[in-house]
Amino acid sequence: MKTINPSRRRFLKVSSLLSLPIISLAGSKQLFSAGSANKYGIKGQQAPDLEIDYWIDANGQQSQFSQQQLKNKWVYLKCFQNWCPGCHKYGFPALKKVADAFHQENRVEVLAVQTVFEGFASNTKESIRELQIRYQLPIMMGHDPGDPAGDHHPRTMRDYRTGGTPWVVIISPEGQVIYNDFHIDAEKFISYLEKQLG
Repeated sequence: MKTINPSRRRFLKVSSLLSLPIISLAGSKQLFSAGSANKYGIKGQQAPDLEIDYWIDANGQQSQFSQQQLKNKWVYLKCFQNWCPGCHKYGFPALKKVADAFHQENRVEVLAVQTVFEGFASNTKESIRELQIRYQLPIMMGHDPGDPAGDHHPRTMRDYRTGGTPWVVIISPEGQVIYNDFHIDAEKFISYLEKQLG
């Protein structure tokens, strides 16, 4: 019998509450959220560098990633696992909307990283390209594996203190994490960011 990882169990319990809070603008209380996972995440801190060895570009070709790509940009970072049901139900549809909305906008970088902390046989490098095709994602995607024989949590997960998958991080052009949580309301976020971009 398959057991459910505690982080996934927590996600399933709170998923009905997820419509999520973030940064406030003058006169607005909440932008894209209803509840926050404050025991996780690094909201208000500078975003750590993404130190990931394996990336594919928007066409599925193995590619190099430079932290310079994110300099002075809004960053939408999606952490996922291939076998994560919440990623498929909530995460990838939201990611697709955001990626499509800002595909031609050079002031926004949309990235997805598979942060593998379980299911090492299913959450593979090869699955990244399959997901990129399945969801028609015109973005760079990375693979950050934990060590099945040691610390199961990959570096990105530790650095950003993610609560599991799916997980969304929004980084301002100043490099500060302004939002991190299990889910995001894509339409509200798109509307917010369009206003910020003018």
